[in-house]
Amino acid sequence: MTDFAISPELRELRDRVAAFVREIVIPAEARDTTGHGLDDGLRAELQQAARAAGLFAPTVAAEYGGLGLDHRAQAVVLEEAGYSLLGPQALNCAAPDEGNLHLLARVADAAQRERYLRPLAEGRMRSCFAMTEPAPGAGSDPSMLRTEARRVDGGWSISGRKWFITGAEGAAFTICMARTSEQIEAGRGATMLLVDADNPGMRIERIVDAIDRSFPGGHAEVVFDDCRVGDDAVLGEVGEGYRYAQVRLAPARLTHCMRWLGIARRALDTALDRAAEREAFGARLGDLGMVQEKIARSVIDIETSRLLIARCAWVLDQGRSGGRESSIAKAHVAEAVDRVVDRAVQICGALGISGDTQLARYLAEVRPFRIYDGPTETHHWSIARRTLRERAAARAEATA
Repeated sequence: MTDFAISPELRELRDRVAAFVREIVIPAEARDTTGHGLDDGLRAELQQAARAAGLFAPTVAAEYGGLGLDHRAQAVVLEEAGYSLLGPQALNCAAPDEGNLHLLARVADAAQRERYLRPLAEGRMRSCFAMTEPAPGAGSDPSMLRTEARRVDGGWSISGRKWFITGAEGAAFTICMARTSEQIEAGRGATMLLVDADNPGMRIERIVDAIDRSFPGGHAEVVFDDCRVGDDAVLGEVGEGYRYAQVRLAPARLTHCMRWLGIARRALDTALDRAAEREAFGARLGDLGMVQEKIARSVIDIETSRLLIARCAWVLDQGRSGGRESSIAKAHVAEAVDRVVDRAVQICGALGISGDTQLARYLAEVRPFRIYDGPTETHHWSIARRTLRERAAARAEATA
């Protein structure tokens, strides 16, 4: 049974994060004028403020300088951090670094942890995760992986093209997924390799022009051309890349949900303020039934999202994979957040699509979430297939 109680300690931490975001991070939004994410100077400034406040790296283990929160506590803290698009970057719990930190903590050897995990946890570098490829390569179907890594003297040679790699520009290293077997069967045959940014065999060909702008470095097309790495670059075991991807993806899906829920709340708060102040047709907007309907639906979307996140976080904290629960949460929250922001824009009218509020930017930022970490349709397909299998097994057992 999921426990929804929040301890006094977690409540105090939540309140401190909320105050930090409102007092330090939100005032800095006016300085966020770069094309993709925070510039290095502002990012370092906000991260130093988060360290001083004792709020830095909430998802990272204490031995690497973090707060070491479990998933249920992360859900509470990351929602508050997500109240600003800059909040997760300030606290060093933004994608893709947050997911890579989790993966490295689970899979990396001791030397890799010191070389990559520790400086990433301390905010001294950024990273990226290179799995998605242009058609006909891996996208929603990871088994279509085309990038190859073949054995050579002293290590591996990686060749292939990756696409829409978030944060590649400016990242200190890449976690690259490549096939290391002619046949990919039963989730085996792919390997993760660590590639330093200064490797001459890896280059960023272009930055993809996407509608969102909050990720540092944007989204890049990356080419690996006889990219040589040593055996010490293999993350985990050869051939187990897909298994490690699941280690990363389920928690990463959920932390995305946590952060975006904060933006949904911010959007609703903006709409509520407008509904309380603006008058039309002889009444405040908030007194009009059609506006109240939008508000109610947004509250329901936020509350159901929070419950699904809490449920999945509890499952992960039990040591289970959380694949089913994270798919359900991701599919629902991505759609719900999009609806909440869209309703907020509609309530605010022309103000909502202007630059006088953050709502227009939120529209552009949250829409891709329905695609990132698997399109909603892929998750629906996975959920349905699993449910049908479970029902078939139950029927077979009942008739045995």
